[in-house]
Amino acid sequence: MMSDYENCRMHMVDVQIAGRGILDARVLKAMRIVPREYFVREGMEELAYEDAALPIEEQQTISQPYIVAAMIEAAEVAPGDRVLEVGAGSGYAAAVIGQIADRIFAIERHELLAELAQKRMAALHYDNVVITVGDGTLGLPDEAPFDAILVAAAGPDVPPALKEQLAIGGHLVMPVGDPGHQRLHKISRLSEYRYDVQPLGPVMFVPLIGEQGWHEDGLG
Repeated sequence: MMSDYENCRMHMVDVQIAGRGILDARVLKAMRIVPREYFVREGMEELAYEDAALPIEEQQTISQPYIVAAMIEAAEVAPGDRVLEVGAGSGYAAAVIGQIADRIFAIERHELLAELAQKRMAALHYDNVVITVGDGTLGLPDEAPFDAILVAAAGPDVPPALKEQLAIGGHLVMPVGDPGHQRLHKISRLSEYRYDVQPLGPVMFVPLIGEQGWHEDGLG
C-alpha cells in the first residue's frame, strides 16, 4: 500500500509532467522514484508535490517539478552519461538525473546547501551523485567532458567554460537573460568549434552568480 507521499508523487508525474507533454519514459520513471519531500525545506513537506518552485535555504529555490523534467528531457540524459549540474540547490534535480545517468557532478556556491544536499544523497544511498562547493560558471574541468550539462540559474550568456566542457554530441540546457526576461536554451555541441542553439521557451530562475555569470554585488 502506497503512502500519501507516494500517491502524491504518482499524481505529480501523471498530471503535472506527463500530462504537460514530457514523453521520455526514463525521466518519468526517475521522478516517480525520487522522494521530493526529502529535498524541500523543513516544514514544507506537504507542498513538495505542488507544481511550483519552493523556497529553500540561502534565499534560493527548488525548481518546479515540470521544469526539472523538461530540462532533463531536453538535455537528452541517458544511461552511461556523465552529467554536470550547475546550481545544485537542495539536490533534487541531481538526484533525479542520478536515476538515469551513470555519474553526476553537481556544483553549488552556497556551502550550507551543498552540505545539506550531500547529506540527503547519503541518506538515500544515491552514491553516484557528488556535490561540490564552487563557482559553477567555471564548471569542473578536471572531470570534463560531460555528455550533458544542466544549469539551474540564469546567466547573461552561456559561460564559455561550460561550452568547452561539453562533449561533442552532448547537450547543455540553461536559462539565459536578466530576471525580467529569461529563456531556456538548448546548446548542442556539433564539433570542436560548432554549436547549435535552440530556444525552448520563457522561464524564471535565480541569477547565475560567478566569474562567467552575473556579479555578486548586482546584475551586470
